[in-house]
Amino acid sequence: MGKMKILYGTGNQAKLSDMKKRLSSLSEKIECIGLQDLGMETPNVCENGRTPLENARKKAEAYYKAFQIPVFSCDTGLYFDNVPDEIQPGVHVRRVHGKHLTDQEMLVYYAGLASQYGGLRARYRNAVCFVLDAQHRYEAMTDSMQSREFLLTDKPHRDGILEQGYPLDCLSVDVRTGKYFNDLSDTEWMRDVDGMLEFFREVLTITENSL
Repeated sequence: MGKMKILYGTGNQAKLSDMKKRLSSLSEKIECIGLQDLGMETPNVCENGRTPLENARKKAEAYYKAFQIPVFSCDTGLYFDNVPDEIQPGVHVRRVHGKHLTDQEMLVYYAGLASQYGGLRARYRNAVCFVLDAQHRYEAMTDSMQSREFLLTDKPHRDGILEQGYPLDCLSVDVRTGKYFNDLSDTEWMRDVDGMLEFFREVLTITENSL
């Protein structure tokens, strides 16, 4: 079985770069490309799922239907400890009171929320759906795919720079190291067990044994 070209269903170049790093140990088996690499019109997917997994599934299936190549999509939800349900972002991290927020508007809103609650304990819950072909779909949303617990603060990182694709990193402090996400090295950022990498290792084992 030769190297498999896999489409990562995102137009966010920062997320594509991050995923390539996470899957670098599999680079002899897979080549990960993004939507912009196709140079084709991308379908608009309505991400109205209730969970990250539902949205990941909607995107992966839509992109497979459009491009007919192996494709995976991810989705993320932000969850805080001890806040009312109506404030819980979940899958609607950018949409607040029916409005789609810009990066700067996200910074202002979430800094205000952190100030109101004296800081917020938080996690990102992540999900992935991989459509290999019309008959094979693999998906997961496991605890090992969650981010480590972090603190969302009302005090932005000293340089105030919003990282493209990850605007809340300048408000997010890693509990383990005490560092802002902006200052974390790749080694410090990675979990002890990377659920996304494990997912693709398992999928590749299955496909190699069955195809």
